[in-house]
Amino acid sequence: MAYIPPHKRHSESSPAPESLLIPQFQRNLNLRDRKSTGRSDRKGKDSGTGSKIIYADSAISKWFSVGLLDSDNEDGSSSFSALTSLEPVSVEFLERKFGEKPLALVLKEDAGERETVFVDKPWVCVAENVKRDLLSSFRRVKSEMVDNVREEVKPSLVARVGRILFHGNPSSLECVRRNLLTESSLRTLKKSFYTNVPPTYMEHVTDKIVQEIGLYFEEDKEIYHVKISDNFRPDSTISCKCAVGQDKKSIELYKIELNQVRHMVEDISCLGKSLDLRLMLCTKRIMIALTDDEIDGIKALISSAVLDSDVKGGLRWPLGKNSSGDRYSIVGVWHTTAKTYRSSSIRLKVRHADRFDFRTSSGEVAREVTLKLHGIVSQIQDETCENDPVFQMLGDNIKLIWDHFLSSGSCI
Repeated sequence: MAYIPPHKRHSESSPAPESLLIPQFQRNLNLRDRKSTGRSDRKGKDSGTGSKIIYADSAISKWFSVGLLDSDNEDGSSSFSALTSLEPVSVEFLERKFGEKPLALVLKEDAGERETVFVDKPWVCVAENVKRDLLSSFRRVKSEMVDNVREEVKPSLVARVGRILFHGNPSSLECVRRNLLTESSLRTLKKSFYTNVPPTYMEHVTDKIVQEIGLYFEEDKEIYHVKISDNFRPDSTISCKCAVGQDKKSIELYKIELNQVRHMVEDISCLGKSLDLRLMLCTKRIMIALTDDEIDGIKALISSAVLDSDVKGGLRWPLGKNSSGDRYSIVGVWHTTAKTYRSSSIRLKVRHADRFDFRTSSGEVAREVTLKLHGIVSQIQDETCENDPVFQMLGDNIKLIWDHFLSSGSCI
């Protein structure tokens, strides 16, 4: 049988879960992957998309729910226990990974008829839960940016919409079901943030929400992200951003980055809404001090890529051209098309991503909606700015997301 390169082998497409985009880095910092309990225990976790997910050593990672009043019923049970349940959902990618259907936290059918159980201003609860973690995490980010001469470090506060899904072995799930659901019991389960949204929701965002909240169109961009492993940085993934060349058959390199590092991740189950929310403080590192040998090795890989719409990720490499010397090799590729919109305080990205992982010969396609809250970052970076305006803006941004991006409806 003739040799079939990994990117030509058949692999079923599947929606993208939480993993999606965030990579890693490090050299100056002791960066390690973290459990949801908040303790760091190992380095990079493979995202399944050609990159690693990396948390800073002091990163904060939390899950909580918002939407219901914290009150007790006549039988002694809480409103949360009485009105919520875990229901299986069909997500092919996660079913293959965990061997069972993931579970979503939902309100019971009669919960919507009991309006008195809902919090009046849930976005205020979210802001109150997040603000202390955000401020302490940002202080650590600023200290880590000092004396970093090889990379340009850029912090960002990102809001992502999707679904928080729960996983666990049958015995733990049965234990949770047998005892009434509580937030404490849910924290014992593994979680993933599933970011793939339906095309109808994407259209709803671009056709309606953009106008409703007063955003203006910024750009429409097509990017090929080539993911490269570096034997000198075994815990990192280099991401090369490339544009289509003038000959329409190749790609041209214009930026080299290392994996993003997560410093704060707050996953919020938004009860009463169709989608959940993730707030994440992360840093992006743009490599600016490469040697000539490093640049030549990376460029050799990029120049060998061939555009091919028939393969996952949209790029292929001739046999023997997917590595450069004993140092660099291709591990993944993403082909993304994105529209961005912005205002003075937020930047909205609506993206279609086609990803392929060369190590596992698996691909996935996802539609994603992300908001960068750059107004809040600018205010926190201002040493003279007081906390009150920062958290007023945080509450306003979360209210905007709650009202417009998480709402139920036919578009979800």
